[in-house]
Amino acid sequence: QVQLVESGGGLVQPGGSLRLSCAGSGTIFRLYAMGWYRQVPGKQRELVATITSGGSTNYADSVKGRFAISRSAAKNAVYLQMNSLKPDDTAVYYCNAARLNNDYWGQGTQVTVSS
Repeated sequence: QVQLVESGGGLVQPGGSLRLSCAGSGTIFRLYAMGWYRQVPGKQRELVATITSGGSTNYADSVKGRFAISRSAAKNAVYLQMNSLKPDDTAVYYCNAARLNNDYWGQGTQVTVSS
């Protein structure tokens, strides 16, 4: 069974940092494009950052310069380093892995930015 499990969410003050992790199991994700998305109640899920199997990255304009996505083939994992967090970054963050007709999602991890 293919699974993606996120961790690292929590409550942080504005200006703080968090590092999200997503561990994959059940298949080798080395050839998958992987990414992070987020969703707030009442809104559509939106792209935060993606990384291809070759390491090319893409970011939403709202997080450029603050967030960094990376991956580890050895650990079958993808990470999201989030710095200079703002209240608008508050959301449930989801990990995604996609390749050809396969598209997998994690269960999500809550990130709350508040003083």
